[in-house]
Amino acid sequence: MFEEINNNFYQPKQKLTQPGSMMVRPGQSLTINCKVSYSVTGYTTGWIRQPAGKALEWIGYINGAGYTVYSDKLKNKFSISRDTGTNTITLQGQNLQTEDTAVYYCARLSQ
Repeated sequence: MFEEINNNFYQPKQKLTQPGSMMVRPGQSLTINCKVSYSVTGYTTGWIRQPAGKALEWIGYINGAGYTVYSDKLKNKFSISRDTGTNTITLQGQNLQTEDTAVYYCARLSQ
């Protein structure tokens, strides 16, 4: 199973909002949207995950110009995109397996 729970990250006048928990069967794909209160063209937003009882694991990020960088380990499993009209950053995963069970977080990287 694949789990993602609601997480809101607050900084002064900034907010990132994700959906509630989601479950996916092994082999399926998943899309998680992260709606942010800032302009996605002005900041870098990343995705990280944390399996239960384990350390945080970096997935990748998309910068203000739309350029993406991924963890070597996960670059063939996940993709990150954005919608500049709605200021939404999207994480898409494919062929997910039980080892991908984790809490997934979006976060704005500091400048």
